[in-house]
Amino acid sequence: MDQLRVGLVGGGPWARSVHAPALAAHPGVELAGVWTRRPEPAREITALHGGTPFVEVEELFEAVDAVAFAVPPAVQGALAPSAAALGKHLILDKPLADTLPAAERTAAAIAEAEVCSTTVFTLRFHPPVRAWLAGLPAGPADADTTATARWLSGALLGGPYSASAWRAERGALLDIGPHMVDLLDAALGEVVDVEFAHASAPDLWQVGLRHVGGARSTLTLSLALPIDPTEMEVTAFGSVGRHVLTDRPADATASYAVLLDELLDAVADGLVDGPHSAARSLHVQRVLARAEELARG
Repeated sequence: MDQLRVGLVGGGPWARSVHAPALAAHPGVELAGVWTRRPEPAREITALHGGTPFVEVEELFEAVDAVAFAVPPAVQGALAPSAAALGKHLILDKPLADTLPAAERTAAAIAEAEVCSTTVFTLRFHPPVRAWLAGLPAGPADADTTATARWLSGALLGGPYSASAWRAERGALLDIGPHMVDLLDAALGEVVDVEFAHASAPDLWQVGLRHVGGARSTLTLSLALPIDPTEMEVTAFGSVGRHVLTDRPADATASYAVLLDELLDAVADGLVDGPHSAARSLHVQRVLARAEELARG
């Protein structure tokens, strides 16, 4: 095919500011259509970026080669298995679903369908983050290595995401947590245990992780602190040396373009278990579910 026909599911701020413009701008992709629960957002997005507004999501699935999800986790968990069963490749948001059992069902359905999937772990497609990871020693870090990661913002206090019901209910752990757990996992080796997790007002999470080689890391996350701009820093130190990361994407569409480049390669090669697949997203969600369980008691 000359272009991968992608259908967009969702019409909120992330769909409008990242998914739609990035899909429309990529030379290897056609934004073929948009479905939203209410028809008006789909019409508005397609008027700006092209494609067809669909009234029924099943009709969108039938008309495309791949589906990009920009919807709450519960909606993605309900719809992604249906798209996969129709043989559609998937661009998944994080977290994979609203609960761990739903995430497990979603990942199993995608694996059974043998379609390509990728997750919008925005940091992992950002060249400075990739350079930071490449500067770390290869292989799992040992017990003399530790890392700290923090992401602190006021996103729930105002702005386009402050009205997001699922973010308000589940907080930074489920929204920012997937990015940071995925990054620490890539930096130090697979997370094998959550050693502690605490949650306090206002939406302040502190989580301790143990990695496969013995390294440990700690997370501090919040979306409800009066901080602008967002504070983000990851530091790994010990036997790996000292490696500091403070560069996060200023323009998420640039990271999304890299994601699309790699998805197109995966589709061409028939790669269904890529590094950012649904299986990866499920691993991250298992870590988050254990942290939430410990914090909530």
